[in-house]
Amino acid sequence: MGRSRYKITQQNAPHFVTLTVLHWIPVFTRPATVDIILDSLRFLMAEGLKVHAYVILENHLHLVLQSEQLGKDIARLKSFTAHELITYLEQHHVKTILEQLAFYKKAHKDDRAYQFWQEGVHPEMIQGESMMRQKIEYIHQNPVKREYVDCAKHWRYSSARDYEGEKGLIDICKSW
Repeated sequence: MGRSRYKITQQNAPHFVTLTVLHWIPVFTRPATVDIILDSLRFLMAEGLKVHAYVILENHLHLVLQSEQLGKDIARLKSFTAHELITYLEQHHVKTILEQLAFYKKAHKDDRAYQFWQEGVHPEMIQGESMMRQKIEYIHQNPVKREYVDCAKHWRYSSARDYEGEKGLIDICKSW
């Protein structure tokens, strides 16, 4: 039996996914670290990934994604961003976070000094318009529930602005 009950069963269907920094370490507190995520998403979008909704918080992100090879695209996103974020942390001498990423690294990951992302993304296939709306609302309300902002569209690192008719930081796909 595999390590997770969560599986991408239909590659080309939209899925709600969560990427969590190992041990919930707050890494996305600087614009430069968030830009690594956004740039990676833009790159994958140019290759066919559709981002229907997203929010980036200090230690995790939620997305609704779709592509012909969703499993591979998520793996590429996690691998590339982990490498780039660790490089950023090393170059900027963020030793406390690097020490935590080394300390909490899973023992079986003996091919690296650090582990950035928790294993898995807990994909949930979006089954219909009602579920899509519910997941998008959940994503956009995350910063509001945490009381970071009073209004979802005020959270800079979210697609909430796009759904309010304003321009967000990446071009999301609102047709589903």
